[in-house]
Amino acid sequence: MNRISTRFDQLRVNKRTALIPFITAGDPIPDATVALMHALVEAGADLIELGVPFSDPMADGPVIQHADERALRRHVGIAAILGWVREFRESNADTPLVLMGYLNPIAIHGIERFAREAVEAGVDGVLVVDCPIEEDATLQPLRDESLQRILLAAPTTSDARLARAIEAAEGYLYYVSFAGITGAAKLSTGDIAQRVGDLRRRAKVPVAVGFGIKDAESARAVAEFTDAVVIGSALVATLADAKGSDVACQRARAFLAPIRAALDGR
Repeated sequence: MNRISTRFDQLRVNKRTALIPFITAGDPIPDATVALMHALVEAGADLIELGVPFSDPMADGPVIQHADERALRRHVGIAAILGWVREFRESNADTPLVLMGYLNPIAIHGIERFAREAVEAGVDGVLVVDCPIEEDATLQPLRDESLQRILLAAPTTSDARLARAIEAAEGYLYYVSFAGITGAAKLSTGDIAQRVGDLRRRAKVPVAVGFGIKDAESARAVAEFTDAVVIGSALVATLADAKGSDVACQRARAFLAPIRAALDGR
């Protein structure tokens, strides 16, 4: 069974909400990436989303855009990221890893090649922001290699497209809490609880909520009606100017631990 499905099964038995932090691979410094992943697990991460840097991240706000720019200036690409995944797997065989990014870098690398190498490295799922459900066949090689395709839904998603996403989603369904870019607005949980509840009743996979979750308070509020909480921009901003691996890891632990405690204390 895929690590993502296994982890959510364990969380369901233990009645825990999944905590999914997002970091940009290679930021704040490439040499810190593997250590940061371990630090996130130590602080309570159940899954990790690892961002693949891209020059035109259309769904992301300034914080992640700048993180992508910093990583690209250091020549961080798919080959380096898969190398870090392999290194992480040397001492962590259980924590699910999802690569999150855009189609262009994958297409340049070669979709079939990417799928094969990602599985060999230890990746469990891929979320490709700009490949809509109508173009799902483009990423069939990922499914063929048993990579789970994480799909997005949003407040603006039509009923017809939502039905297709619910049918095709693997691993978990990522619900974008508002129509906008990452880190761009204050979260209003009252506006999304009903929609997420409907998704959870219909979907065959768990539902995760992301965008706008910044701290323990907002994470705890969202955890009242979802299976997983995704937190990205606030974490990336916390790490942005760390000058070394030790500092970055200390910041990651300090940021994530109160959120884990808030989720477990519900």
